[in-house]
Amino acid sequence: MRVPDRPRGIAPEGWSRWLVPPAALAIHLAIGQAYAWSVFKPPLESALGLSGTASALPFQLAIVMLGLSAAFGGTLVERRGPRWAMAVSAVCFTAGFLVSAVGAATGHFWLIVAGYGALGGIGLGIGYISPVSTLLKWFPDRPGMATGIAIMGFGGGALIASPWSTRLLAGLGSDAPGISRTFLVMGLAYGVFMTPGVLLVRVPPASARPPAGPAGEVAAPGPRLALPGVSARNALRTPQFWCLWVVLCTNVTAGIGILEKAAPMVVDFFAHTAAPVGASAAAGFVGLLSLANMLGRIVWSSVSDAVGRKNVYRLYLGAGALLYLLIALAGDASKPLFIGCAAVILSFYGGGFATIPAYLRDLFGTYQVGAIHGRLLTAWSTAGVLGPLIVNAVADARKSAGHSGPELYSTSFFIMIGLLVVGFAANELIRPVHPRHHEPHAPAGPPHAAAADAKGADR
Repeated sequence: MRVPDRPRGIAPEGWSRWLVPPAALAIHLAIGQAYAWSVFKPPLESALGLSGTASALPFQLAIVMLGLSAAFGGTLVERRGPRWAMAVSAVCFTAGFLVSAVGAATGHFWLIVAGYGALGGIGLGIGYISPVSTLLKWFPDRPGMATGIAIMGFGGGALIASPWSTRLLAGLGSDAPGISRTFLVMGLAYGVFMTPGVLLVRVPPASARPPAGPAGEVAAPGPRLALPGVSARNALRTPQFWCLWVVLCTNVTAGIGILEKAAPMVVDFFAHTAAPVGASAAAGFVGLLSLANMLGRIVWSSVSDAVGRKNVYRLYLGAGALLYLLIALAGDASKPLFIGCAAVILSFYGGGFATIPAYLRDLFGTYQVGAIHGRLLTAWSTAGVLGPLIVNAVADARKSAGHSGPELYSTSFFIMIGLLVVGFAANELIRPVHPRHHEPHAPAGPPHAAAADAKGADR
Protein backbone atom coordinates (compact mmCIF):
# COMPACT_ATOMS: atom_id res chain seq x y z
CA MET A 1 0.00 0.00 0.00
CA ARG A 2 1.37 3.41 -0.98
CA VAL A 3 2.02 5.73 1.94
CA PRO A 4 0.11 9.01 1.36
CA ASP A 5 2.34 12.02 0.93
CA ARG A 6 2.30 15.07 3.15
CA PRO A 7 -0.36 17.14 1.26
CA ARG A 8 -2.88 14.30 1.63
CA GLY A 9 -2.11 14.25 5.36
CA ILE A 10 -3.24 17.84 5.92
CA ALA A 11 -6.48 18.13 7.88
CA PRO A 12 -9.54 19.46 6.05
CA GLU A 13 -11.54 22.36 7.42
CA GLY A 14 -13.48 21.37 10.52
CA TRP A 15 -11.17 18.48 11.42
CA SER A 16 -11.20 17.93 15.18
CA ARG A 17 -7.81 18.20 16.83
CA TRP A 18 -8.95 15.59 19.37
CA LEU A 19 -8.61 12.90 16.68
CA VAL A 20 -4.82 13.37 16.68
CA PRO A 21 -4.04 12.10 20.22
CA PRO A 22 -5.75 8.71 19.56
CA ALA A 23 -3.68 8.35 16.38
CA ALA A 24 -0.53 9.00 18.38
CA LEU A 25 -1.68 6.56 21.07
CA ALA A 26 -2.06 3.78 18.50
CA ILE A 27 1.64 4.05 17.74
CA HIS A 28 2.92 4.72 21.24
CA LEU A 29 0.92 1.96 22.93
CA ALA A 30 2.52 -0.49 20.51
CA ILE A 31 6.13 0.65 20.67
CA GLY A 32 5.81 0.99 24.45
CA GLN A 33 6.10 -2.80 24.53
CA ALA A 34 9.84 -2.18 24.88
CA TYR A 35 9.28 -1.46 28.57
CA ALA A 36 8.06 -5.03 29.09
CA TRP A 37 11.35 -6.55 27.90
CA SER A 38 12.20 -7.74 31.40
CA VAL A 39 9.47 -10.40 31.05
CA PHE A 40 11.55 -12.01 28.27
CA LYS A 41 14.84 -11.94 30.16
CA PRO A 42 14.42 -15.08 32.34
CA PRO A 43 13.08 -17.30 29.48
CA LEU A 44 15.85 -16.16 27.14
CA GLU A 45 18.52 -16.69 29.78
CA SER A 46 17.22 -20.21 30.43
CA ALA A 47 16.60 -21.19 26.80
CA LEU A 48 19.78 -19.74 25.29
CA GLY A 49 22.14 -19.84 28.29
CA LEU A 50 22.57 -16.07 28.59
CA SER A 51 23.71 -13.91 31.50
CA GLY A 52 21.62 -11.05 32.83
CA THR A 53 23.88 -8.56 31.09
CA ALA A 54 23.66 -10.40 27.75
CA SER A 55 19.87 -10.75 27.86
CA ALA A 56 19.62 -6.96 28.20
CA LEU A 57 21.40 -6.38 24.86
CA PRO A 58 18.29 -6.33 22.61
CA PHE A 59 16.64 -3.77 24.89
CA GLN A 60 19.80 -1.67 25.17
CA LEU A 61 20.36 -1.63 21.43
CA ALA A 62 16.69 -0.78 20.85
CA ILE A 63 17.03 2.30 23.06
CA VAL A 64 20.32 3.26 21.37
CA MET A 65 18.70 2.96 17.94
CA LEU A 66 15.67 4.87 19.21
CA GLY A 67 17.85 7.87 20.01
CA LEU A 68 19.97 7.63 16.87
CA SER A 69 17.03 7.18 14.49
CA ALA A 70 15.20 10.04 16.20
CA ALA A 71 18.27 12.26 15.92
CA PHE A 72 19.03 11.49 12.29
CA GLY A 73 15.40 11.14 11.22
CA GLY A 74 13.97 14.12 13.08
CA THR A 75 14.44 16.56 10.22
CA LEU A 76 13.09 14.02 7.72
CA VAL A 77 10.02 13.45 9.90
CA GLU A 78 9.43 17.21 9.94
CA ARG A 79 9.72 17.31 6.15
CA ARG A 80 7.71 14.19 5.25
CA GLY A 81 5.07 14.49 7.93
CA PRO A 82 3.70 12.26 10.71
CA ARG A 83 1.78 9.87 8.47
CA TRP A 84 4.92 8.82 6.61
CA ALA A 85 6.81 8.51 9.88
CA MET A 86 4.14 6.38 11.53
CA ALA A 87 4.07 4.05 8.53
CA VAL A 88 7.86 3.61 8.68
CA SER A 89 7.59 2.97 12.41
CA ALA A 90 4.91 0.29 11.97
CA VAL A 91 6.89 -1.55 9.30
CA CYS A 92 10.19 -1.51 11.21
CA PHE A 93 8.69 -2.40 14.59
CA THR A 94 6.71 -5.33 13.16
CA ALA A 95 9.67 -6.56 11.12
CA GLY A 96 11.86 -6.46 14.23
CA PHE A 97 9.59 -8.98 15.97
CA LEU A 98 9.52 -11.24 12.91
CA VAL A 99 13.32 -11.29 12.64
CA SER A 100 13.52 -12.01 16.37
CA ALA A 101 11.12 -14.91 15.93
CA VAL A 102 13.51 -16.43 13.41
CA GLY A 103 16.43 -15.86 15.79
CA ALA A 104 14.67 -17.60 18.69
CA ALA A 105 13.59 -20.52 16.48
CA THR A 106 17.12 -21.10 15.19
CA GLY A 107 18.87 -20.37 18.48
CA HIS A 108 20.79 -17.42 17.02
CA PHE A 109 20.67 -14.72 19.68
CA TRP A 110 22.37 -12.22 17.39
CA LEU A 111 19.24 -12.24 15.21
CA ILE A 112 17.16 -11.25 18.23
CA VAL A 113 19.60 -8.45 18.96
CA ALA A 114 19.53 -7.32 15.33
CA GLY A 115 15.77 -7.71 14.91
CA TYR A 116 14.36 -6.42 18.17
CA GLY A 117 17.31 -4.14 18.93
CA ALA A 118 18.39 -2.61 15.61
CA LEU A 119 15.37 -2.84 13.29
CA GLY A 120 12.76 -2.58 16.03
CA GLY A 121 14.74 0.27 17.60
CA ILE A 122 14.44 2.29 14.39
CA GLY A 123 10.68 1.77 14.60
CA LEU A 124 10.79 2.98 18.19
CA GLY A 125 12.67 6.18 17.37
CA ILE A 126 10.70 7.22 14.30
CA GLY A 127 7.40 6.27 15.94
CA TYR A 128 8.23 8.07 19.16
CA ILE A 129 8.89 11.50 17.62
CA SER A 130 6.38 11.24 14.75
CA PRO A 131 3.39 12.84 16.53
CA VAL A 132 5.19 15.25 18.87
CA SER A 133 5.57 18.35 16.68
CA THR A 134 2.11 17.70 15.22
CA LEU A 135 0.53 17.69 18.67
CA LEU A 136 2.38 20.87 19.65
CA LYS A 137 0.96 22.57 16.55
CA TRP A 138 -2.59 21.39 17.31
CA PHE A 139 -2.38 22.21 21.04
CA PRO A 140 -0.23 25.35 21.56
CA ASP A 141 -2.48 26.26 24.49
CA ARG A 142 -1.80 23.01 26.38
CA PRO A 143 1.56 21.66 25.16
CA GLY A 144 2.34 19.60 28.26
CA MET A 145 -1.06 17.96 28.34
CA ALA A 146 -1.10 17.24 24.59
CA THR A 147 2.28 15.54 24.42
CA GLY A 148 1.56 13.85 27.75
CA ILE A 149 -1.52 12.16 26.33
CA ALA A 150 0.42 10.67 23.44
CA ILE A 151 3.62 9.83 25.24
CA MET A 152 1.50 8.33 28.02
CA GLY A 153 0.86 5.54 25.54
CA PHE A 154 4.55 4.70 25.38
CA GLY A 155 4.62 4.26 29.14
CA GLY A 156 1.36 2.34 29.13
CA GLY A 157 2.44 -0.02 26.37
CA ALA A 158 4.06 -2.34 28.88
CA LEU A 159 0.89 -2.39 30.96
CA ILE A 160 -0.65 -4.32 28.07
CA ALA A 161 2.46 -6.12 26.87
CA SER A 162 3.64 -7.47 30.24
CA PRO A 163 0.64 -9.68 31.12
CA TRP A 164 0.06 -10.48 27.46
CA SER A 165 3.66 -11.63 26.98
CA THR A 166 3.48 -13.67 30.19
CA ARG A 167 0.32 -15.46 29.02
CA LEU A 168 1.72 -16.08 25.55
CA LEU A 169 4.90 -17.57 27.00
CA ALA A 170 2.83 -19.71 29.38
CA GLY A 171 0.60 -20.95 26.58
CA LEU A 172 3.13 -21.25 23.74
CA GLY A 173 6.12 -22.28 25.84
CA SER A 174 9.05 -20.52 27.47
CA ASP A 175 11.63 -22.57 25.55
CA ALA A 176 13.21 -21.30 22.32
CA PRO A 177 10.33 -22.43 20.00
CA GLY A 178 7.77 -20.94 22.39
CA ILE A 179 9.63 -17.62 22.53
CA SER A 180 9.75 -17.65 18.72
CA ARG A 181 5.99 -18.17 18.46
CA THR A 182 5.40 -15.41 20.99
CA PHE A 183 7.52 -12.96 18.98
CA LEU A 184 5.63 -13.91 15.81
CA VAL A 185 2.18 -13.40 17.33
CA MET A 186 3.16 -10.08 18.91
CA GLY A 187 4.72 -8.74 15.73
CA LEU A 188 1.66 -9.45 13.61
CA ALA A 189 -0.73 -8.11 16.25
CA TYR A 190 1.18 -4.88 16.67
CA GLY A 191 1.27 -4.36 12.91
CA VAL A 192 -2.52 -4.48 12.81
CA PHE A 193 -2.87 -2.28 15.89
CA MET A 194 -0.62 0.49 14.55
CA THR A 195 -2.35 0.79 11.18
CA PRO A 196 -5.28 3.00 12.35
CA GLY A 197 -2.80 5.53 13.71
CA VAL A 198 -1.16 5.79 10.28
CA LEU A 199 -4.53 6.35 8.61
CA LEU A 200 -5.94 8.79 11.17
CA VAL A 201 -3.15 11.31 11.82
CA ARG A 202 -3.35 14.77 10.21
CA VAL A 203 -1.35 18.00 10.37
CA PRO A 204 -3.18 21.33 10.78
CA PRO A 205 -3.54 23.44 7.63
CA ALA A 206 -1.29 26.47 7.45
CA SER A 207 -4.31 28.76 7.62
CA ALA A 208 -5.62 27.20 10.81
CA ARG A 209 -5.65 29.43 13.87
CA PRO A 210 -4.94 27.43 17.03
CA PRO A 211 -7.41 28.03 19.84
CA ALA A 212 -6.45 30.25 22.70
CA GLY A 213 -6.37 28.80 26.16
CA PRO A 214 -8.70 29.76 29.00
CA ALA A 215 -8.45 33.30 30.26
CA GLY A 216 -5.32 33.76 32.32
CA GLU A 217 -3.91 30.34 31.45
CA VAL A 218 -0.97 31.64 29.43
CA ALA A 219 -1.07 35.30 30.28
CA ALA A 220 2.24 37.05 30.85
CA PRO A 221 3.05 40.69 31.58
CA GLY A 222 4.55 42.93 28.92
CA PRO A 223 3.98 43.10 25.15
CA ARG A 224 2.50 40.00 23.51
CA LEU A 225 5.20 39.48 20.88
CA ALA A 226 5.55 36.32 18.82
CA LEU A 227 8.68 34.33 19.67
CA PRO A 228 10.86 33.49 16.64
CA GLY A 229 11.78 29.86 16.28
CA VAL A 230 15.21 28.34 16.76
CA SER A 231 16.50 25.93 14.12
CA ALA A 232 17.80 22.50 15.06
CA ARG A 233 21.29 23.54 13.99
CA ASN A 234 21.26 26.64 16.19
CA ALA A 235 19.74 24.73 19.11
CA LEU A 236 22.83 22.52 19.23
CA ARG A 237 24.94 25.64 19.76
CA THR A 238 23.08 26.71 22.90
CA PRO A 239 23.97 25.73 26.48
CA GLN A 240 20.25 25.19 27.11
CA PHE A 241 20.17 22.21 24.75
CA TRP A 242 23.11 20.50 26.46
CA CYS A 243 21.79 21.20 29.95
CA LEU A 244 18.52 19.60 28.89
CA TRP A 245 20.51 16.70 27.43
CA VAL A 246 22.10 16.08 30.84
CA VAL A 247 18.75 16.48 32.61
CA LEU A 248 17.05 13.93 30.36
CA CYS A 249 19.98 11.49 30.41
CA THR A 250 20.24 11.40 34.20
CA ASN A 251 16.49 11.16 34.76
CA VAL A 252 16.17 8.34 32.22
CA THR A 253 19.21 6.44 33.52
CA ALA A 254 17.74 6.46 37.03
CA GLY A 255 14.42 5.07 35.86
CA ILE A 256 15.38 2.70 33.08
CA GLY A 257 17.77 0.76 35.29
CA ILE A 258 14.83 -0.37 37.42
CA LEU A 259 12.43 -0.81 34.52
CA GLU A 260 14.68 -3.02 32.39
CA LYS A 261 15.32 -5.42 35.28
CA ALA A 262 12.05 -4.99 37.15
CA ALA A 263 10.86 -8.60 37.17
CA PRO A 264 14.11 -10.29 38.29
CA MET A 265 14.93 -7.37 40.61
CA VAL A 266 11.80 -7.70 42.75
CA VAL A 267 12.34 -11.48 42.93
CA ASP A 268 15.98 -11.08 44.01
CA PHE A 269 15.22 -8.27 46.44
CA PHE A 270 12.81 -10.30 48.58
CA ALA A 271 14.17 -13.81 47.93
CA HIS A 272 15.19 -14.33 51.56
CA THR A 273 12.10 -12.87 53.23
CA ALA A 274 9.09 -14.70 54.64
CA ALA A 275 7.07 -13.80 51.54
CA PRO A 276 9.24 -14.21 48.42
CA VAL A 277 7.95 -12.92 45.08
CA GLY A 278 6.96 -15.43 42.39
CA ALA A 279 7.02 -15.07 38.61
CA SER A 280 3.38 -14.01 38.27
CA ALA A 281 3.73 -11.43 41.05
CA ALA A 282 6.91 -10.14 39.40
CA ALA A 283 4.99 -9.68 36.14
CA GLY A 284 2.38 -7.78 38.15
CA PHE A 285 5.13 -5.55 39.52
CA VAL A 286 6.21 -4.79 35.94
CA GLY A 287 2.60 -3.92 35.14
CA LEU A 288 2.37 -1.63 38.18
CA LEU A 289 5.54 0.20 37.18
CA SER A 290 4.16 0.56 33.68
CA LEU A 291 0.94 2.03 35.08
CA ALA A 292 2.96 4.51 37.16
CA ASN A 293 5.09 5.31 34.10
CA MET A 294 1.94 5.88 32.04
CA LEU A 295 0.05 7.98 34.58
CA GLY A 296 3.15 10.05 35.35
CA ARG A 297 3.30 11.12 31.73
CA ILE A 298 -0.12 12.71 31.66
CA VAL A 299 -0.29 13.87 35.31
CA TRP A 300 3.14 15.49 35.66
CA SER A 301 3.17 16.96 32.14
CA SER A 302 -0.22 18.58 32.85
CA VAL A 303 1.11 19.87 36.17
CA SER A 304 4.04 21.41 34.27
CA ASP A 305 1.58 23.57 32.29
CA ALA A 306 0.62 25.18 35.61
CA VAL A 307 3.87 25.29 37.58
CA GLY A 308 6.49 25.47 34.80
CA ARG A 309 8.90 22.95 33.34
CA LYS A 310 11.88 23.81 35.54
CA ASN A 311 9.87 23.36 38.73
CA VAL A 312 8.51 19.99 37.73
CA TYR A 313 12.01 18.75 36.83
CA ARG A 314 13.17 19.87 40.26
CA LEU A 315 10.58 17.43 41.59
CA TYR A 316 11.63 14.58 39.27
CA LEU A 317 15.32 14.86 40.09
CA GLY A 318 15.32 16.00 43.71
CA ALA A 319 12.53 13.79 45.04
CA GLY A 320 13.79 10.92 42.88
CA ALA A 321 17.18 11.02 44.60
CA LEU A 322 15.50 10.96 48.03
CA LEU A 323 13.32 7.98 47.06
CA TYR A 324 16.36 6.02 45.87
CA LEU A 325 18.05 6.77 49.17
CA LEU A 326 15.01 5.52 51.06
CA ILE A 327 14.99 2.22 49.11
CA ALA A 328 18.73 1.72 49.64
CA LEU A 329 18.49 2.33 53.39
CA ALA A 330 15.32 0.26 53.95
CA GLY A 331 16.53 -2.83 52.04
CA ASP A 332 14.03 -5.70 52.12
CA ALA A 333 12.43 -4.55 55.38
CA SER A 334 9.22 -3.37 53.71
CA LYS A 335 7.79 -4.65 50.45
CA PRO A 336 5.12 -1.88 50.23
CA LEU A 337 7.83 0.76 50.72
CA PHE A 338 9.97 -0.69 47.93
CA ILE A 339 7.02 -0.99 45.54
CA GLY A 340 5.70 2.48 46.37
CA CYS A 341 9.05 4.22 45.96
CA ALA A 342 9.76 2.38 42.70
CA ALA A 343 6.34 3.35 41.35
CA VAL A 344 6.85 7.05 42.14
CA ILE A 345 10.36 6.98 40.61
CA LEU A 346 8.86 5.48 37.44
CA SER A 347 6.14 8.15 37.41
CA PHE A 348 8.93 10.78 37.43
CA TYR A 349 10.70 8.84 34.68
CA GLY A 350 7.58 8.87 32.51
CA GLY A 351 6.78 12.47 33.37
CA GLY A 352 10.25 13.52 32.26
CA PHE A 353 9.64 12.14 28.77
CA ALA A 354 6.23 13.78 28.46
CA THR A 355 7.42 17.16 29.73
CA ILE A 356 10.57 17.46 27.61
CA PRO A 357 8.81 18.36 24.31
CA ALA A 358 7.01 21.23 26.03
CA TYR A 359 10.26 22.32 27.70
CA LEU A 360 11.87 22.39 24.25
CA ARG A 361 8.97 24.36 22.86
CA ASP A 362 9.25 26.89 25.69
CA LEU A 363 12.94 27.41 24.95
CA PHE A 364 13.20 27.00 21.16
CA GLY A 365 9.68 27.59 19.78
CA THR A 366 7.82 25.24 17.43
CA TYR A 367 9.82 26.00 14.25
CA GLN A 368 11.87 22.77 14.24
CA VAL A 369 10.91 21.33 17.62
CA GLY A 370 10.49 17.82 16.19
CA ALA A 371 14.04 17.80 14.84
CA ILE A 372 15.41 19.28 18.09
CA HIS A 373 13.50 16.68 20.08
CA GLY A 374 14.99 13.94 17.92
CA ARG A 375 18.51 15.15 18.56
CA LEU A 376 17.85 15.43 22.28
CA LEU A 377 16.78 11.79 22.38
CA THR A 378 20.43 10.77 21.95
CA ALA A 379 20.41 11.32 25.72
CA TRP A 380 17.92 8.44 25.90
CA SER A 381 20.27 6.30 23.81
CA THR A 382 23.08 6.99 26.27
CA ALA A 383 20.84 6.30 29.25
CA GLY A 384 19.54 3.13 27.60
CA VAL A 385 23.07 1.76 27.78
CA LEU A 386 24.06 3.28 31.13
CA GLY A 387 21.00 2.34 33.19
CA PRO A 388 20.81 -1.39 32.39
CA LEU A 389 24.62 -1.67 32.30
CA ILE A 390 24.99 -0.19 35.78
CA VAL A 391 22.25 -2.31 37.33
CA ASN A 392 23.07 -5.59 35.54
CA ALA A 393 26.85 -5.34 35.79
CA VAL A 394 26.78 -4.46 39.49
CA ALA A 395 24.23 -7.21 40.22
CA ASP A 396 26.24 -9.82 38.29
CA ALA A 397 29.46 -8.80 40.06
CA ARG A 398 27.84 -8.83 43.49
CA LYS A 399 26.26 -12.23 42.81
CA SER A 400 29.65 -13.62 41.76
CA ALA A 401 31.07 -12.33 45.05
CA GLY A 402 28.46 -14.31 46.98
CA HIS A 403 26.00 -11.53 47.80
CA SER A 404 22.22 -11.80 47.47
CA GLY A 405 19.00 -9.91 48.19
CA PRO A 406 19.13 -6.08 48.38
CA GLU A 407 22.96 -6.21 48.43
CA LEU A 408 22.85 -6.99 44.71
CA TYR A 409 21.42 -3.52 43.99
CA SER A 410 22.39 -1.12 46.80
CA THR A 411 25.54 0.11 45.01
CA SER A 412 23.52 0.79 41.85
CA PHE A 413 21.00 2.82 43.82
CA PHE A 414 23.70 5.09 45.23
CA ILE A 415 25.09 5.60 41.72
CA MET A 416 21.61 6.65 40.58
CA ILE A 417 21.40 9.15 43.45
CA GLY A 418 24.63 10.77 42.28
CA LEU A 419 23.37 11.00 38.69
CA LEU A 420 20.11 12.62 39.78
CA VAL A 421 22.03 15.25 41.74
CA VAL A 422 24.01 16.07 38.59
CA GLY A 423 20.77 16.37 36.63
CA PHE A 424 19.28 18.66 39.28
CA ALA A 425 22.27 21.00 38.97
CA ALA A 426 22.00 21.04 35.16
CA ASN A 427 18.31 21.97 35.36
CA GLU A 428 19.15 24.93 37.61
CA LEU A 429 21.49 26.30 34.92
CA ILE A 430 18.77 26.55 32.24
CA ARG A 431 17.75 30.08 31.20
CA PRO A 432 15.77 31.48 28.21
CA VAL A 433 17.58 31.23 24.88
CA HIS A 434 19.45 34.36 23.79
CA PRO A 435 17.79 36.14 20.80
CA ARG A 436 20.94 35.73 18.69
CA HIS A 437 20.01 32.08 18.24
CA HIS A 438 16.53 32.88 16.85
CA GLU A 439 15.88 32.16 13.19
CA PRO A 440 14.91 35.52 11.62
CA HIS A 441 12.76 34.01 8.87
CA ALA A 442 11.15 31.23 10.91
CA PRO A 443 7.36 31.22 11.17
CA ALA A 444 6.56 32.86 14.49
CA GLY A 445 4.30 31.20 16.98
CA PRO A 446 0.98 32.80 17.99
CA PRO A 447 1.18 35.52 20.64
CA HIS A 448 -0.45 33.46 23.38
CA ALA A 449 2.03 30.66 22.71
CA ALA A 450 4.92 33.10 22.91
CA ALA A 451 3.72 34.23 26.32
CA ALA A 452 3.62 30.63 27.44
CA ASP A 453 7.12 30.06 26.10
CA ALA A 454 8.54 32.88 28.19
CA LYS A 455 6.55 31.84 31.24
CA GLY A 456 7.56 28.18 31.06
CA ALA A 457 11.25 28.84 30.43
CA ASP A 458 11.61 31.24 33.36
CA ARG A 459 10.12 28.92 35.96
